[in-house]
Amino acid sequence: MKVLVPIKRVVDYNVKIKVNNEQTAVDLNNVKMSMNPFCEIAVEEAIRLKETGAVSEVVVVSIGSSEVVEQLRTALALGADRAIHINSFEQLDSLDVAKVLKYVVEKESPDVVILGKQAIDSDNNQTGQMLGALTGMSQATFASKVFFQDGGLHVTREVDGGLQTLALKLPAIVTTDLRLNEPRYATLPNIMKAKRKPLESLDIADVGVTPHSSLTVIKVSPPTQRKAGIKVDNVAELIDKLKNEAKVIA
Repeated sequence: MKVLVPIKRVVDYNVKIKVNNEQTAVDLNNVKMSMNPFCEIAVEEAIRLKETGAVSEVVVVSIGSSEVVEQLRTALALGADRAIHINSFEQLDSLDVAKVLKYVVEKESPDVVILGKQAIDSDNNQTGQMLGALTGMSQATFASKVFFQDGGLHVTREVDGGLQTLALKLPAIVTTDLRLNEPRYATLPNIMKAKRKPLESLDIADVGVTPHSSLTVIKVSPPTQRKAGIKVDNVAELIDKLKNEAKVIA
């Protein structure tokens, strides 16, 4: 059984981002980049399924310039078996990404595709659902537990009313939520071994997808600075300020 895990290169979540001078994008100069945290969870879950013996191969794929190879090697160091790099210098929207992943799915024929529910840069939460629509594969989003049972994939997902467990026919698509697992760290020996693992590189033109974003960025600006808070001496003063200054109580 094979699992395919798409991953994305994003600004590290610990970095305090800044907008560039032109206000067209986030300033990426000398900024630490990492694997998207939700993608890390997806990689971890695929590896755990392999460790149980339910999965025989974990393949990771990423789209972008040669820089994304760093994140692919990280995934290989964590335990993935091989990687696919789709080389592209274009800024792809969710639908373009889903179309590229559809090509990879058709090429690799995975039993399960596990991907993060969203990326922390665009925050769209669209790609998994779009891939499901394009491939016709069954899918479950916001997974907090994944396990094989009775020849199918069972996914417990978080919904507004609590937890919902779905039984999916294979092949299937799963998008991961934060509470699914806690990703491991790559050890130095595994980082060295990852350099010898297979990494296939394809140009996006070979995939047959011509990037055509339907979105145009007009302006990127930082959030308005919040005013500093104040301290009050007693409850009476607090109520007075809430009533007469903030006007949030009558």
